[in-house]
Amino acid sequence: MKRITIFGREGCGFCSRAKQICEIKQLDYRYIDIHQEGISKVDLEQTVGKPVTTVPQVFCGQEHIGGFTELEAYLNAQGV
Repeated sequence: MKRITIFGREGCGFCSRAKQICEIKQLDYRYIDIHQEGISKVDLEQTVGKPVTTVPQVFCGQEHIGGFTELEAYLNAQGV
């Protein structure tokens, strides 16, 4: 499986859960705190390719998966 990239922010429960599921399943992942990295909502929307209202925003390789719920469903569908 390609590397999982999680765009999130501190204090976000779903962001923490996304990181946790990757750690539990021992997946290669990268967490990017949008506030620490100075990534704006507009920047994130350009990366995702559509309007963004929530975090986390999760990618597998270059494929946009969605948020935590979509990540969990994606991993289940992949048998991970």
